[in-house]
Amino acid sequence: MKRAIVLVLDGVGAGAAPDAEAFGDPDGPSTLRHVWDRVGGFDAPNLAACGLLSAGGIEPRSAAPLPHGLSAAWGRLKPLSQGGKDSVTGHWEMMGVVMDRRFPTYPDGFPIPLLKAFEREIGVQTLGNRPASGTEIIARLGALHVETGFPIVYTSADSVFQIACHEEVVPVESLYHYCRTARELCVAPNDVQRVIARPFLGDAANGFKRTERRQDFPVPSPPNLVDRIGDVYGIGVVPQLFGGRGFRPVTRTQNNREHVAELERALASDARFVFANFEDFDMLYGHRNDPEGFARCLVEFDGTLGAILDRLAPDDLLILTADHGNDPTDASTDHSREYAPFCAIGRDVEPGAIGDLEGFERVGEWVARHLGIGHG
Repeated sequence: MKRAIVLVLDGVGAGAAPDAEAFGDPDGPSTLRHVWDRVGGFDAPNLAACGLLSAGGIEPRSAAPLPHGLSAAWGRLKPLSQGGKDSVTGHWEMMGVVMDRRFPTYPDGFPIPLLKAFEREIGVQTLGNRPASGTEIIARLGALHVETGFPIVYTSADSVFQIACHEEVVPVESLYHYCRTARELCVAPNDVQRVIARPFLGDAANGFKRTERRQDFPVPSPPNLVDRIGDVYGIGVVPQLFGGRGFRPVTRTQNNREHVAELERALASDARFVFANFEDFDMLYGHRNDPEGFARCLVEFDGTLGAILDRLAPDDLLILTADHGNDPTDASTDHSREYAPFCAIGRDVEPGAIGDLEGFERVGEWVARHLGIGHG
């Protein structure tokens, strides 16, 4: 059975896209290269062998030989979608959905009528209503939230309506209900791309920390390649980005360690398309401007990749890519508009550099061609 495996290294961009400045990134973000330069390089022989470091403009220190007669082609993909510089837009574009408009963002907070309608529906007032880092806003408003029970509502540079609640003050299922309510209210012109539940624990004395029971509630995706394949084995946030449509039921995993375990189960299953997102690069290090941690995460993933390469079957196609950038060396803690690295690995792959290609949808085209189905 032919099988396609797409692993998305969340936030691992490969250089500023031509329209980066229009997306609020005037300083030339280049996640992979800047992490490499900041830490003085790192050893990732499997990523090097697959061409991912080369795609990021890096001359690797060493490369491991690819096993089992595998070969790799590598290059970069230019983002075309105007929806934003985020996971929804990136994953949708991979599957053939190129948005021609921006989803709304809220640099001054959400419109008061929208917020008041939300408060009426959930029966309680809210705190925040401004763009903020998730860790910063719970540090600032966590104690007041614990005292009052009022949910913390905030946004970012992306099109998101985020709701943070302490799990011991607002049960997680109640937080998810708040998010579903917000999703119903956020219609055009306020059709934010994602409503996100951000549960946390802790106290003012010892600090607050987000837990790993985040849930995403995106706008419904247009028809795409996932629909045509069906029964896709999605790992991490991927099924939620598509509203679950086209994916087999799988419990959401919340960090790279859990994703690796779920990937093991996926590779042992009968799924012909495995679509996984590894978010720790973005969530733990990109958004926290931690290039050292970002580099460690890449080295750790390199070990995971080596094990995956060793168990690829003769008819497998493995693709490594990213959904956007998140340069931890720039002044912002937001995503960055960047090319995505693209590496295709398999027995029938013509090896070598393939340069810069138009559109993340090249990922889906490779998958569809390998599986022998129509992409359009």
